[in-house]
Amino acid sequence: MAENPSQSSPAITAELCEWVNSLQLADIPDDVVTRTKYLVLDGLGCAIIGSRLPWSETGTRAVLSMESAGSCSVWGWNKKVGPLAAALLNSSFIQAFELDDFHSESPIHSSSVVLPALCALVQHDHSSITDSQFLLAALIGYEVGPRIGFGLWGGDILSRGWHSGAVFGPAAAAAASSKLLGLSVEKIEDAIGIACTQACGLMSAQYGSMVKRMQHGFASRNGLFSAIMASQDYTGIDKVLETPYGGFISTFGNGGTRDPPTTPHRITENLGKNWELQNINVKPYASMAATHGTIDCIRKVQEQHPDVLSDVEAIDEIVVEMSEPAFKKGGWSPKRPVEMTSAQMSAPYAAASQIVDGAVLVGQFTPASLDRDEVWKWVDKIQCVHNTEFNKDKKTMWFQRMTTTFKDQTREKIEVFVEAPRGVKPLLTNEEIREKWKMLTGGIIDVETRDRIEQIVLSLGSGADLAELVELLGRDTEKLRGF
Repeated sequence: MAENPSQSSPAITAELCEWVNSLQLADIPDDVVTRTKYLVLDGLGCAIIGSRLPWSETGTRAVLSMESAGSCSVWGWNKKVGPLAAALLNSSFIQAFELDDFHSESPIHSSSVVLPALCALVQHDHSSITDSQFLLAALIGYEVGPRIGFGLWGGDILSRGWHSGAVFGPAAAAAASSKLLGLSVEKIEDAIGIACTQACGLMSAQYGSMVKRMQHGFASRNGLFSAIMASQDYTGIDKVLETPYGGFISTFGNGGTRDPPTTPHRITENLGKNWELQNINVKPYASMAATHGTIDCIRKVQEQHPDVLSDVEAIDEIVVEMSEPAFKKGGWSPKRPVEMTSAQMSAPYAAASQIVDGAVLVGQFTPASLDRDEVWKWVDKIQCVHNTEFNKDKKTMWFQRMTTTFKDQTREKIEVFVEAPRGVKPLLTNEEIREKWKMLTGGIIDVETRDRIEQIVLSLGSGADLAELVELLGRDTEKLRGF
């Protein structure tokens, strides 16, 4: 790699790459390793339920129309394509139903970036990749993605209109793929340098587009591409994270609203000591993360005042106060008729679903469910507002307060407050993730296949059969009822 005289220290990229290269499973606490397995299981469950949704089918048919047969499974389709196309499609399946994991401070859907790239490499690379190597590479990807976001204040970039996970994700996929390929420190830096120049994603994709489901797939594909290119001696941008002109942090940090606008030191701060992987949240609801606090506010009202939300005509207004990131991403009200992506990104719609059905899961977003008068009457009653007091720090960004007022002005208003939604505080337990896995895959794959995938994933690092895992994922799945 040629030196660029404009580059400056500290050498954050090099430090990160050295850590990726040297890390071994023996260096990692057992609970972190175990949590990684459950994150993998959750990601695969999201992919299985998402593989045959209408937008997944549209995307798959389009990609298959321009791709030749290859060595890597398209999950749920009994088809094989090249590694890049497989990573792109399989990621879009994980993202297909807004059920996949996210990091609460540094927004990225890690499984959708990491797992498709690694599983494609297992089938594309004909060397002997062990389950321990796969587990370690996945762990690295889960850890690196949020940390890349820390250099840009995490959610701040989301508030500015970037799809944060699609920006942070290429480096995470490149780091994980590089580890699985056994690349040297120098080649890992090449891979991350190639990956970071492909980072992009616009949050306007949330307003009804199919491409919202695929943007993390661009990150997974591009990170995988970068590692494969680096393995073949193709060089990338040297010191890409810290370079002052045209570097990743300096460029994406341009226009940052925080003081200072970027914090690149946080990318490697306490690396290998504090595990950000432990702060990855698994979703209990099938909607965008910023809507979860709103759902939990509704649940509080339903639990504390069981009859209050039984009559929409008695309600004057429900006002939800949110932080800026939550408000910008989820505080808007969709118009009828609504497409599923938009409904899942809207806090008023998610809240209305909780009021009517007592749930915000798969059944609330079928075409028939999206067109119900009783839901839309509640959507019209709910207004989200930005509370600047909730912008102070990473803790307050999850705060939501809901106030319900009545047409009968003699009735006392009802106010509830949620510090953080379920899945963030507290995190879902490993056993709850297993329950979610079984719920998601029920009726989509047979019980024998479901139990075998679970067994393989939870025994990663103990001689699990990766070849069988990727073969099972490639089998045909059933379509989700109602879609």
